[in-house]
Amino acid sequence: MPADFDPGPHADDARAGLLYQGCDVEELHALVSAHFSPHRLRVLDHDRRADGQFRRIWAGPVSVYDLGYGTAVEIDPGELARFYNVHIPLAGHGTVTVDGTELPTTLSIAGPGQRLAMAWNGDSLNRVVLITRQALDDALAVRLGDTPSGITRFDPVLDAGSGTVAAWLSTVQSFTRSAQSGLLDRSPLARGHFEQLLVHGLLDAQPHRISPWSGPDRAAPAGAVGRALAYCSDHAHEPISVADMALAARVSVRSLRAGFRSRLGTTPLAHLRNVRLEAAHRDLLAMARGEATASTVTEVALRWGFTHLGRFAETYRKTYGRTPSAVLRENRPPRERIH
Repeated sequence: MPADFDPGPHADDARAGLLYQGCDVEELHALVSAHFSPHRLRVLDHDRRADGQFRRIWAGPVSVYDLGYGTAVEIDPGELARFYNVHIPLAGHGTVTVDGTELPTTLSIAGPGQRLAMAWNGDSLNRVVLITRQALDDALAVRLGDTPSGITRFDPVLDAGSGTVAAWLSTVQSFTRSAQSGLLDRSPLARGHFEQLLVHGLLDAQPHRISPWSGPDRAAPAGAVGRALAYCSDHAHEPISVADMALAARVSVRSLRAGFRSRLGTTPLAHLRNVRLEAAHRDLLAMARGEATASTVTEVALRWGFTHLGRFAETYRKTYGRTPSAVLRENRPPRERIH
């Protein structure tokens, strides 16, 4: 599988879609190399007519691809560079070798500095989740209070029988469905939160050499909470997370949460949600007056990261005493109201 995927040259392409389907293994190999990085490939079954496919589901700090060569192959990407590669088998069978050791399952993860090799039969189809080292290091910086030194190494075998690993795999499936539906394109906030969930979820689900920060829950001082509030106010329209707020406040996530509880009686996530709800309220009022570019409640909700419209309407009603549609109706200029 790819050693050093770089979405940069293809940033203008459609996010999701079929990149290749056909019987020319060399053409597929060249396309995979162009989208990822050069790697060695050897066809093992020259008698079988290949039926390969290469599909991009999402490309970003967390990327998802489906790849099958449609014939038996050996692949040698060599030493991985800047990405963590998770292989999730969808069909067929094969072998995965990490640092010279063949794993008991192809459900696996390898990262920067590790050597990866694979062999797949003709029926194999694999989902590949790629997480940039930068995204993982940023997540660990929040947990450790500083950028991790060295390279984070995961245990290479993912145990599907583990409840946490199974939950993470289910999250990958939800991410895939959201990407294919177009939701991630429509809601950058939802996309950002989803990516954070996958990165932090992997850190919590799979053992790795760098342990999360485990000190006491010391409450962040007033200045740090103030910095988090200011960051939240300035960046609520972006796909920020509590981890981003903690980095801006220069404290750990645990410390920030304790500070919000002791000083504000709430949590960072609840505060962020309220800031976004207030922004959605302002947009709805502007829309009612004909002063906004948005034209529907759904558009406003997605703009501010509310992907479950029923929950958005209920939370809005509890906060403002009216449903979003009622607020639109009641705040239109008198001549536009329907009686």
